[in-house]
Amino acid sequence: MSKWIFYLLPIAILAVGFIIMQLLADMKEEPERRIPDRPAKSVLAEVVKLGETPTVVSTLGRVVSSEPVQVVSEVSGILERGDIPFKPGRRFRRGDILVRIDDRQARLTLNSTKSDFLNALAGVLPEIKVDHPESYNRWQEYFDRCGFDTPLSELPEAENRKIKLLLTRLNVYRLYYAARNLEITLDKHTIRAPFDGAIVSTAQREGATARSGGILGEIISLQDLELEAPVPAADLPWIDRNADVRLRSRESNETWTGRIARIAGAVERKTQTLPVYITVRGNGTPLYEGLYLEAEIPGRPVPSAAVVPRRALYENRFVYIVENQRLLQREVTIIRSNPETVIVSGGLSDGDTLVTELLQGVAPGMPVTPRFAETVEDEG
Repeated sequence: MSKWIFYLLPIAILAVGFIIMQLLADMKEEPERRIPDRPAKSVLAEVVKLGETPTVVSTLGRVVSSEPVQVVSEVSGILERGDIPFKPGRRFRRGDILVRIDDRQARLTLNSTKSDFLNALAGVLPEIKVDHPESYNRWQEYFDRCGFDTPLSELPEAENRKIKLLLTRLNVYRLYYAARNLEITLDKHTIRAPFDGAIVSTAQREGATARSGGILGEIISLQDLELEAPVPAADLPWIDRNADVRLRSRESNETWTGRIARIAGAVERKTQTLPVYITVRGNGTPLYEGLYLEAEIPGRPVPSAAVVPRRALYENRFVYIVENQRLLQREVTIIRSNPETVIVSGGLSDGDTLVTELLQGVAPGMPVTPRFAETVEDEG
């Protein structure tokens, strides 16, 4: 028995000592852990100002003529030179002769018919003089005015039924209208410019033979130029159709002013856009068909909204604001998006400090110091 006590006593002493040591360790107070102070991050910010915010619909369009015209020959003959060479790029004024078509045969046919008409009228005059002397002077004066180098004027009115029957019986009316018809045909041998413009293309040149119904070329008006600009269908409700449109050339930075003339009535299936036609007002700098211009179309304003830079937007619905020197995440309502900015109509209050730079490695609650644009400019 004393042998077992000899072996167990040291073990018991060790166990009691371990228990006492654990009790003393639990009673000792742990020193308070001190978290190192993290410096506040400086962020670029601006103060939100809510108010009526204008909108703009931006697009890129091509200058086109509102009056492109195909020049078509209605008669046949050899093409002759007009007032200007009939070549692409040549400009002309309203009334200039663009091209002539050999009219010798048409002129001879017309004069032959006029001769028959005057002969028939001459046969009527003696009978009018005898039977209706009160009307004779009027018909004689008309006969004297008729010539081969001037167009026929309107026939005097046959007030007397017997005179009318006499004119009909001797084919005066038939020959008169035949001659008038040939005068119209003769006029078609001379093609005049209907407006100030330029020749775009030609299918026939001087000396070639024109055929009836054949295309001679194409001309455009330089007085009424338009910008044909595709606008997404979703942007149409925003457009202010009565406001001036600002137009700009990327190449020269020249600017023009325009006005919406009309909007197409059908959406293009592939692009889901509608062509908007904008009349261009001249500023002294010449415009050419086919030139591309940027258009800024004023849109209807948004009440009580703010413009926010796209770089300040996260996941397309969150922004950061600074409140009590700490970051706070806000969900916002975007009513319209532009290439560089978005218009926010909900989620921000007037006077909020909005973070306007892209932040990385940050979280809500993080201490920050706002840095405003005015301060940055002063430091620079």
